[in-house]
Amino acid sequence: MKRPRSSRLLRVLADFQQVWIVTHDFPDPDAICAGWALYWLVKQRLDVACRLVGGGDIVRAENRELVRLLSPPIELVTELSLSDDIATVLVDGDPQANNHLLARIPALPNANIDHHEDHAATVEGVAFSDVRPNVVATVSIAGSYLREQAVEPTANLASGMLYAMRTETLGHETRYSSLDRDVLPWLAERADLSKVAEIENAPLPRNYYSDLALALQNAFVYDHAALCLLPRAEGPETVAEVADLLIRCEGIKRVMCGALVGSDLMVSVRTGPEVSGAGRLAREVLDGIGSAGGHEHRAGGRVSNVATTERIGEGLQQTLRARFLAACGIERRRGVRLVAKREIVDNL
Repeated sequence: MKRPRSSRLLRVLADFQQVWIVTHDFPDPDAICAGWALYWLVKQRLDVACRLVGGGDIVRAENRELVRLLSPPIELVTELSLSDDIATVLVDGDPQANNHLLARIPALPNANIDHHEDHAATVEGVAFSDVRPNVVATVSIAGSYLREQAVEPTANLASGMLYAMRTETLGHETRYSSLDRDVLPWLAERADLSKVAEIENAPLPRNYYSDLALALQNAFVYDHAALCLLPRAEGPETVAEVADLLIRCEGIKRVMCGALVGSDLMVSVRTGPEVSGAGRLAREVLDGIGSAGGHEHRAGGRVSNVATTERIGEGLQQTLRARFLAACGIERRRGVRLVAKREIVDNL
């Protein structure tokens, strides 16, 4: 019989003295908790040291609450220094993308586990690759490994993995595969549902509301599409939250939101349940100027080192607007404010 995928992964990693599990930058719950599950698997089945690392920061309130309540073993670092006795596993990311620590060395991982639709199934030089675009979350794949190896997750780990699956399905990613359907009840039986509820209702900082107010003032509607270019945001997850909010607007089928985070332009794209291709849309908009990727209904991207001021340059704004409207099949014309300017001014 063919070896389970988890056994093949462990066989690849067993020859090393250390295993470092690497997430994409600014890790979300799926990256954090899939990485945590792999960390737990390695700790339980291999006699090697293990680390879970990621770049950037954890900025969304719910994600910070997850870290505070559940204490995943994730370390946020600025760089990696590898040696021949260290194996790396890239989780919830693409070896050929530039949004993770390995890309800045640069180095290929020994193993790669992911679920993004625009990710090549195999990359030359990667010994183990498990890329399944049909599953809703990378934690589903990691959970299947735990089940194959008869490794029980702790209550905190199961809670984090369950929450990660919930976040991945908020953007209309509701076509559960058989793997998702197997893993979801298995996690629910082992999770602390009260902690999941606490994470979902995390307290929000004041700057969240200022960013939200600014976003509503800068949101424009073009036919069935909405575009919001913020001058600046506290973190990339703010951009994602605004996109999540705008796609719920009646009559809106496609959304793009962008903002400066540090010196980089961060972009989030969303499509409604009846429209697919968010990842493709993001790549069309950022082709040649940045990197992008994502799912059927949710995608993101980055244009690096675009600003030294507090605003996106006017030229870049025009380029993004023109590309987005063209990708949506909308003739270029003036947009209509989501919230009328008179309403904004009269209520100041």
